Order: sequence, then structure tokens, then C-alpha cells
Amino acid sequence: MEIQVLKSKLHYVTVTQAELDYIGSVTIDEDLMDAANLIENEQVHILNKNNGQRFVTYVLRGERGSGVICLNGPAALLVNLGDVVIIMSFATMEFEAAKKFRPWVVFPDTATNTLKK
Repeated sequence: MEIQVLKSKLHYVTVTQAELDYIGSVTIDEDLMDAANLIENEQVHILNKNNGQRFVTYVLRGERGSGVICLNGPAALLVNLGDVVIIMSFATMEFEAAKKFRPWVVFPDTATNTLKK
């Protein structure tokens, strides 16, 4: 049996941009992507702490060190600048392997969207 488990999580990052006239996705600072083991085009679930919205999109690589969290396309309508969101991805794995798996969970500085030292 295979199950879905949490693979990666950016816990509480701040939305810095929202671009409605874009194809769609979320642009994430490459430093944050690396820390959470996210790759470009990977599907992610986004949970908005400010308004309760939950939606699915995919990752685009943002400028390293920029702190960018930009919701693009229709997802831009589900956030306001300054909203705090959680970004998560999931993986499918065998049940026994999932019991031992430990996800990448990152707690960035929400004021700057940078990794805490």
C-alpha cells in the first residue's frame, strides 16, 4: 500500500507579491526552495493563515536571497500582500517507508522570508 505524506513545508512565509496577469504558480526564493527541498514545477498546497483559503499550484524559482513569495495568476486573488501562508508538498511512498520518513520543515523569519541563523 502507498500513502501520501508531507514531504516539504515552509511554515509561515509572508506574501511579498501577487501578479494576477500571469500564467499561474507561486514564485519562491531559491534559498527557501533549497531549504525545504522543493523543486521547480513541483505541486504545492498553500494555506493562507489570514483568510483560511487553501489552494494548489506549482513552484517557480525566485531570485536567490530575495525573500520573494509571489502568488501568480488566479491564486493572486486569494491573498493580500503581507498575508502569512504555509506552503507544503506531499510525496507518495510505501506505508512502511513512510513510517520512518522525516519531512523537510522550515521556519523562516516571516519579516524577511529568509532563513533564521
